Amino acid sequence: MNTFLFFIIFFAVSALLAAYMTMRLFSQAVFRPIWKIAIALAIVVILFLPVFGIILRRSGSYNSGIQLFVWIGDLGIGFLSFVFTYVVIRDLMWLTVGAFNKLKARISKSVRKNAAANPIENPSRRGFLINSMNYGILATAALSTGYGIAEARQIPDIKELPVAIPHLPQEFEGFRIVQITDIHVSPTFGRSCVEEIVEVVNSLKADIVALTGDLVDGTVDQLAYDVAPLKEIRSALGNYFVTGNHEYYSGVIEWIEQIERLGFSVLLNEHRIITRGRAGLLLAGVTDFRGGNFFDSHRSDPQKALQAAPETMIKILLAHQPKSIFDAARAGYDFQISGHTHGGQFFPWNFVIGFLQPYVSGLHTHANTQIYVSRGTGYWGPPVRVGSPSEITLIKLFSG
Repeated sequence: MNTFLFFIIFFAVSALLAAYMTMRLFSQAVFRPIWKIAIALAIVVILFLPVFGIILRRSGSYNSGIQLFVWIGDLGIGFLSFVFTYVVIRDLMWLTVGAFNKLKARISKSVRKNAAANPIENPSRRGFLINSMNYGILATAALSTGYGIAEARQIPDIKELPVAIPHLPQEFEGFRIVQITDIHVSPTFGRSCVEEIVEVVNSLKADIVALTGDLVDGTVDQLAYDVAPLKEIRSALGNYFVTGNHEYYSGVIEWIEQIERLGFSVLLNEHRIITRGRAGLLLAGVTDFRGGNFFDSHRSDPQKALQAAPETMIKILLAHQPKSIFDAARAGYDFQISGHTHGGQFFPWNFVIGFLQPYVSGLHTHANTQIYVSRGTGYWGPPVRVGSPSEITLIKLFSG
């Protein structure tokens, strides 16, 4: 799709959304029509702001003005997402009640009785009730946004996760894997946030640290300073990274080189053997599930990551997207660690994401392979989280 066609489609969709929200929220409002048009145009502008922010950053522009620009756009998108969701819920409820009343009237077959039970409404009273409900929707959306910002900006929760691995060698009993993922360093999630994550990770005394993709939303030139604290992450047996889809939007080759300079081993459809005493554990990593759409050499391949690997060894896979679980299970992995979904991040996307990924969050078993999906350590787009708090995961292996 060329850029011009994209903008035409995006503008058409934005205009429809703006018209719907404006008409449904302000049809009974007493102010002049010109103000309703202005509100609709403002909605379209807000919907376009994040797109323009991405274009400016990819063109090499990055300064405090653009950071403010991105903040306003992302906050606006978060607020409008709540507004749209609440309006749709309200309208669906009205449609349901209306359909029920019509069905009830048909069943009763008594026009006179129905008219007596439902006297003609006072138009001014009806307008007052509709306006009150609409303003209530706006207030609820504003409160949801404010709560979501507070939730997203707090230091991520530490989630301790015991995982039973059959036939785990005694030497790896209690092995500690700290997972961080989906940090999305960006104009709204900068160096100070990364420093807080590093401090928490180092307090967990990890045997290994796994960063499972989507570290950044921007180029190395723009964000190298912000991600630099990751170099201070300490673990007993190494730090490992696999690519997420957002690395491919941000210059994946340059980021792979930068992440290696930060002390991480980048696993591109390959594995490492981690030893403790006389026992070994295989840790593999694959490129993002869609990496092959950008470079044929980055086509995700869990089977390839096992080339020349000992067959009897416990196998753990780092894969950004939960969709890798199908190939991972066929390849015989014991455990897959993923992110990508953000647990939906905020309502209603926590319900939508389930249609796009086989697992949204938490620990699951697929065939003979366990998979853990993190809710993510940062956030993407709107700096908002509701019902899906960010996390730093401490995975403890034990035999079971």
